[in-house]
Amino acid sequence: MKRTAANIVREYGPFPDVSAVHGVTYDGTNVWIATGDTLKAVDPDSGKTVRKLNVPAQAGTAFDGQHLFQIAEDRIQKIDPESGRVLATIPTPDGGASGMAWAEGTLWVGQHRNRKIHQVDPQTGAILRTIESNRFVTGVTWVHGEFWHATWEGDESELRRIEPGSGEVLELVEMPQGIGVSGLESDGKDLFYCGGGTSGKVRAVRRPRRTVSHKK
Repeated sequence: MKRTAANIVREYGPFPDVSAVHGVTYDGTNVWIATGDTLKAVDPDSGKTVRKLNVPAQAGTAFDGQHLFQIAEDRIQKIDPESGRVLATIPTPDGGASGMAWAEGTLWVGQHRNRKIHQVDPQTGAILRTIESNRFVTGVTWVHGEFWHATWEGDESELRRIEPGSGEVLELVEMPQGIGVSGLESDGKDLFYCGGGTSGKVRAVRRPRRTVSHKK
């Protein structure tokens, strides 16, 4: 298993009126952060907050290319990012929900203390399959066919690349001691956006490069 130290390339925040970052997603232009009672859009170039939606946002956030999905206590709300209107609601899996991502036409919902990740039907909330983890799950994301999830226990946080069928850990990226990860999202390229919990920050972490072998 490959193990590397996190390469933090930028920090955003702390932001005005934000005591904690609970979830993170990326819509191709802005980074959205869940801050308790609002969803805020942050320009990753300037680091400034450019939009705000007044919706409950206590945990993970996802984006399907058109809509935002936001965990609000025991439900997942589908939100119009332009108006902030809640278009639909499904229940979270039993046991709560922490991180969330969109991939393969479905939601992937992490459970913190249950140490699980569920693939969830976005229309009904039905659980399609479950992946077990041996650590608290605080964020999930997909990038180029790779499945990653964040962990945070005590003063230790990691980003873990796992085999989505078995849950086997293939790669670890270790965050510096004392830096937690409360949400995880890829920019679709080479960066992860990591929510920083009660630090009120978001950190951009470089995704480990892949070694390409060339046959002679």
